[in-house]
Amino acid sequence: MKSPALSRSTLALMSALSLLQGPACASETLHELAQDMKAGKTTASQIYDLYDARINMYNPGIQAVTTRNPHARQDAQAADQQKKPRGSLAGLPLLLKDNIAVQGMVTTAGSVALADNLAAQDAPLVARLRAAGAVILGKANLSEWANLRSSQSSSGWSSAGGQTRNPYAPERSPCGSSSGSGAAVAARLIPAAIGTETDGSIVCPASVNGLVGLKPTLGLVSRTGIVPLSHSQDTAGPMTLNVRDAAMLLNAMAGSDPQDAATRQADQRRSKDYTAGLQTTALQGKRLGIVRKMVDGYDADTRALFDKSLAILIAQGATVVDPIDLPYLEELDKDELTVLLYEFKADLNAYLAKTPATVKTRSMADVISYNQQHADTVMPYFAQELMEQAQAKGKLSDAAYRQAHARVKLRAGKQGIDVVLKKYRLDALIAPTTGTAWLIDYKAGDVVEGSSSSPAAIAGYPHLTVPMGQVRGLPVGLSLFAGAWSEAKLLNMGYAFEQARPALPAPSLATTATAAAK
Repeated sequence: MKSPALSRSTLALMSALSLLQGPACASETLHELAQDMKAGKTTASQIYDLYDARINMYNPGIQAVTTRNPHARQDAQAADQQKKPRGSLAGLPLLLKDNIAVQGMVTTAGSVALADNLAAQDAPLVARLRAAGAVILGKANLSEWANLRSSQSSSGWSSAGGQTRNPYAPERSPCGSSSGSGAAVAARLIPAAIGTETDGSIVCPASVNGLVGLKPTLGLVSRTGIVPLSHSQDTAGPMTLNVRDAAMLLNAMAGSDPQDAATRQADQRRSKDYTAGLQTTALQGKRLGIVRKMVDGYDADTRALFDKSLAILIAQGATVVDPIDLPYLEELDKDELTVLLYEFKADLNAYLAKTPATVKTRSMADVISYNQQHADTVMPYFAQELMEQAQAKGKLSDAAYRQAHARVKLRAGKQGIDVVLKKYRLDALIAPTTGTAWLIDYKAGDVVEGSSSSPAAIAGYPHLTVPMGQVRGLPVGLSLFAGAWSEAKLLNMGYAFEQARPALPAPSLATTATAAAK
């Protein structure tokens, strides 16, 4: 989404740089911007103009933002005119991953096959954010079909949005599938964004882009209006610059949705205010278990950073239990893939059947056929063998599905995370979220060094990642995960750690901006 004016003129570049380096940049987080508006230092319209300029300048080199909401500035102006009381997110701008429905905008899931999928109404999640006052600036790129099209896919690439790049090193991956959400926040194109996760799709891009990312308990946040992959693992969650902002967004996002049966307990189980317990003393007396099998495979620098983080946790009053043996880790992958393939077919078919008549791909089989017919555009780098494997699966009543689903849920949850939390009297399990961002390589695909996402993702439990620091100039996150509905506890502990560890440097985008202007 390149701005012609910027690309033709060095003067335009200098002007934009002047704008972005002005006093309005002093505040970057949702909380800071809200405080500035409350104090009369800025307005929602001025904040919109700031981020509009940042997107125009830096997005061409990062390709995080795919489409813009044409009503966003009008919404910002309306926020300025609104009388009190105002919502908790009043006038604050957000981006949404482009698998989430926004009224009047196309929802692509990264695929040009859904180029005509115009949403007639907001997803309930979006309606909640708007009710809190948020201004939706647009959509963020993602890994096409949430990275379940091919085992050789490149995170952050989609036929609809191209290749999103990591702001800390544009030749490196932003991870996925919430790639654009992560890269946009890291590059300060937006103060916060919403991603979705099936397994790692929030916490991995948050980790490699130096962000806080929260995958909530399955059923805390509505999935209605979101292009599905797996009804037993999918959930939306916040991606932010700090823990407080994640808590602010969760306050608005969490709640029951009559259209999503999984959320029936959300109103009763959610916290009234996820920001209430954010204190620097929150780690005192907490017991944290290190899942050593999720640590030992990293390089020496990443392990050293993890050890420094452990020292911070201990200094803040936590007790670290090491090692913790989380059972069934090796057995989870095969059953998980079986479940995902079955559910991807069933859930996508159900979703596509309800899309507007303008959408010609009415089933997964139609999408596969479309991709074959448009292979030059859709499959220039990798194929669709996972989608084809999903299409070959039977119904959700198949014994193979039902047995794999029951087995993997039990092993990840009640016989896995729940068992060790109780046995060792733990408040959470910890490990590095993943390694540093890898080079974008369409031949090799994603080459990921370690991951801690699967147990919580499969169990449907919350998972929080908070930046530990940098390894060779690239961010690495610390994961905290625990039992169902434990978001408040994880956010509180993550906040105390965040406040105690050194600040994470923002990426430098000067080279990217200069290149985009030529």
